Amino acid sequence: MATFTIGEVEELTGIKAHILRYWESVIPGFAPRKDIGGRRAYSDRDLDLVLRLKYLIYEKKFTIEGARSQLLSEVTTYDTNATTLDEIRRLRSELTGLYLLVRKYRSGKETRAESISSTDSCE
Repeated sequence: MATFTIGEVEELTGIKAHILRYWESVIPGFAPRKDIGGRRAYSDRDLDLVLRLKYLIYEKKFTIEGARSQLLSEVTTYDTNATTLDEIRRLRSELTGLYLLVRKYRSGKETRAESISSTDSCE
């Protein structure tokens, strides 16, 4: 099970950290666990919830109260669609992992390219 820092969740979803912290206080069941140092560790489930909240609030124009009610009603219908939703969650997790791997590779590649160009300019 992958865990993400608040910064990674912010980058992946486009939701600012202060909004994520606010959502924790008003959305039941949304409470990423914290490590010994008090830093949030978001799970795949937490990431799914953030993406769902983002969709409801920013795309569907729900208020935070409306989004909370919608999420609670969706929980009751989850059992009927559990297999499909689990497959979507698995695929999203896999894609997120690939994105982070590509991002890590790109940042390492840029660092090497910068060091090569800096040695070329010295000659």
